[in-house]
Amino acid sequence: MCGIVGYVGPKKVVPVIIEGLRRLEYRGYDSAGIAVGSPSSSTLELRRAPGKLANLEEVLREHPLEGTFGIGHTRWATHGRPTEENAHPHRDCTGRLVVVHNGIVENYLELKRELTIQGHKFVTETDTEIIAHLIEQVQIDADLTGQPILLEVAVRRAVKRLTGAFALGVLSAAEPDKIIAARSGPPVVIGVGEGECFVASDVPGVLHHTRNIYFLADGDMAILTLAGVELTDFDGNPIQRGLTRITWDPIQAEKGGYKHFMLKEIWEQPRAITDTTLGRVSLDSGKVYLAEMKLTEKELAAAQSITIAACGTSWHSALTGKYMIERLARLPVDVDYASEYRYRDPIAGPDTLGLLITQSGETADTLAAQREMIALGSKTVAICNVVDAMVAREAHGAIYTHAGPEIGVASTKAFTAQLTALFLLALKLGQLRGHLNTEQSVTLIEQLSRIPGKVEEVLRSRTAQCEELAKDFSNARDFLYLGRGVHFPIALEGALKLKEISYIHAEGYPAGEMKHGPNALIDETLPVVVLATRDESDPTSKLRYEKTLSNIQEVTARSGRVIAVATEGDITIGGLVEHVIFIPPAMELLSPLIEIVPLQLLAYYIAVRRGCDVDQPRNLAKSVTVE
Repeated sequence: MCGIVGYVGPKKVVPVIIEGLRRLEYRGYDSAGIAVGSPSSSTLELRRAPGKLANLEEVLREHPLEGTFGIGHTRWATHGRPTEENAHPHRDCTGRLVVVHNGIVENYLELKRELTIQGHKFVTETDTEIIAHLIEQVQIDADLTGQPILLEVAVRRAVKRLTGAFALGVLSAAEPDKIIAARSGPPVVIGVGEGECFVASDVPGVLHHTRNIYFLADGDMAILTLAGVELTDFDGNPIQRGLTRITWDPIQAEKGGYKHFMLKEIWEQPRAITDTTLGRVSLDSGKVYLAEMKLTEKELAAAQSITIAACGTSWHSALTGKYMIERLARLPVDVDYASEYRYRDPIAGPDTLGLLITQSGETADTLAAQREMIALGSKTVAICNVVDAMVAREAHGAIYTHAGPEIGVASTKAFTAQLTALFLLALKLGQLRGHLNTEQSVTLIEQLSRIPGKVEEVLRSRTAQCEELAKDFSNARDFLYLGRGVHFPIALEGALKLKEISYIHAEGYPAGEMKHGPNALIDETLPVVVLATRDESDPTSKLRYEKTLSNIQEVTARSGRVIAVATEGDITIGGLVEHVIFIPPAMELLSPLIEIVPLQLLAYYIAVRRGCDVDQPRNLAKSVTVE
């Protein structure tokens, strides 16, 4: 969660850090702070403020800072209230050493009691403050032996006493122009420029200054100085990490004239779907190419089942992917909440392929599920949006979603890119297992190639309608979303988008379960969004559509207000419901990529009308790197 940006180099340090934090504010916005030092000063100067980064910027206007090295932080509160005193950076007793931290120190109470007995005074409610005091105590112990140690050595000894998850940035006035970074769980990236170094918790924090990035792995430490970057493990042994060249254009991380990042990212979905498909399929041969897959085709074909673990929106894409894989590859698929996987004594082994889906590639629960799968003997494949992220490094193969940076906390284009990647995987598995011939494969790829244009059509033709519908429904207290089959996960995702950014209670439900409870909720005040598309070429789609019409009639008979998402040309549904959002026809398994778009737009415009902070909804953060 939390945003971290640090800098050593010739530029003015405060503007570099504030600019980077602004690009990472989606990771946390409960409070913000900065610490700056220089060789000419024996102290580090701090500025902190509760609330969003703008409050810290106001403090800096009134009390400016100068220096040659520094580190900043935007906080998503876990331990301690979002107040100024709990804002990072945190100091030791001397005030000459500061720490910023992303994660949770699980044994902080035990360490705090020990350090208190040793004479340390604590002034915050956070778990982070104990890290600064712990490093200080290591240095005190070394001084007592007459053998003072460098900051990086003190940090190494301190981190070995921490349990939990942490990404750290550490500064000391005693060792100017140096930043120590360490990772055990949450992500840390190191940027390398000409005579300058950066540390951040995500790529957008440094992308305007350099595209050359080291991605730290768990147990890595980086020492940043004017001379460059030194990488070691927690024992001090040198390690080698390849520099990754980031291909994102920094402009992709800007709003580009849109009012919010979320709206921009909704409109970027045709390109995200295209880019995720590009170079991976052949319209001539029908073949699918997954270049980042380390598993051989023989190993993929040998899988007897698949277990998918994911969280939030990625879990909804996993549910959709289950339908795709089972239909095209005839391979059984289980879908787990990643946060629950370890706690059900899962059954897995060499015949089970583990599939992890995560936008950031750093989601703590998803990484934990992956490690459990590997421990049980399964091979794993990652679907993620960040090249060389932890989940991909630990997997036996990856399918990268080329969605570009997604800044809005509520995921949109990453979701449709994940669905695209899952469809490609389902195609590949179907071919390897002999369930799809060349003709069928070419037809499916042709259908996929038409999806970006159909999404573009929905954006052009239905945005104004969704904005109008928002006027009628923005005061609702509750929403119900209904879907059957492959459309049920889209109902779940539509409900999640609404609750995330508008704070309206919304629930997704299988349409066939209405008689088993939800019918009791329906009255004239309840909006019910129903996914009622149909694929005329698919017998199962026809049956599903007929059953869904019956569910709609159940709702309207009880005065419920229905918003239906239906296929263009459907003359039946218009006579049954109050509002219809028509979308272009598509094959059953690909229609979710289209029908989610009006649900995203509806949620967006309702949130805007309610005056909500669309890009940074309360109590949420973009990358959930703690459990």
